[in-house]
Amino acid sequence: MKNRQGETEDGEPSGGIQSLDAALRLLRVMTGYSRPMALSEIARDCGMPLSKAHRYLASFLHAGLVEQAGRSGKYDLGAGAVRLGLAALARHDFVNRTAEELPDLCGETGLTGLLSVWGNQGATVIRWERTASPVITSMGLGTTLPLLNSATGRAFLAWAPQGAIQQALEVELQHARHNPNLISDLTATTEGVADLRQATRAAGYATVDGRFIPGLVAIAAPILDWQGEAQAVVTLIGTDPAATRPGSDPVARLRAFAQRLSLT
Repeated sequence: MKNRQGETEDGEPSGGIQSLDAALRLLRVMTGYSRPMALSEIARDCGMPLSKAHRYLASFLHAGLVEQAGRSGKYDLGAGAVRLGLAALARHDFVNRTAEELPDLCGETGLTGLLSVWGNQGATVIRWERTASPVITSMGLGTTLPLLNSATGRAFLAWAPQGAIQQALEVELQHARHNPNLISDLTATTEGVADLRQATRAAGYATVDGRFIPGLVAIAAPILDWQGEAQAVVTLIGTDPAATRPGSDPVARLRAFAQRLSLT
């Protein structure tokens, strides 16, 4: 039965886009669960009456977006939701979307920008965006950057799948142990790498100063996929050490840029 406001007795809109919004809200809530949930829990988290949540779930069950688990009758996302998610992911081009917007970031910050991906040889530069005051360096397209003493590499160290970078990491650690002055801000041990990874993730970006490339500083942030792993890394390079400090305008703009283009 409808009331004067065009709603059913349990407060559900009688039709139109509001009903769709409520249904999508229920699905969004379900994406945040790591296990099947009871009807009462889903209704509570959506702020819906049980009867209303049950009707939406029944429709989603019919469409294959939701499934019910065995005897418990709890609800979880179904095969239809998986197919929908995979189709969306297949259309999400991390690299090209980031490359298209990189000139704007460089224009806003006045810093030279790099876009890198993890290739067979390591962190590889695939886009180089110069500003009106370009940085003079021998780096260019195809340059492979080290994990431990480049901002780009340190971003991959913190956010790339560890299996993908492990071989390169072991080689660099061995080299660093034989050359103690190579990386002055890092102890070349498994513990030292773990500390660097933790500090980088806590900061939300990686940085190196002019000790590695004299006269140049760099900050780097990852473009993350749905698993929170780096699909690419964006790096800004300049000459002013203030640009790398926490809270600086370039750091804030880089982090916002990376977060906007990430899926996490």
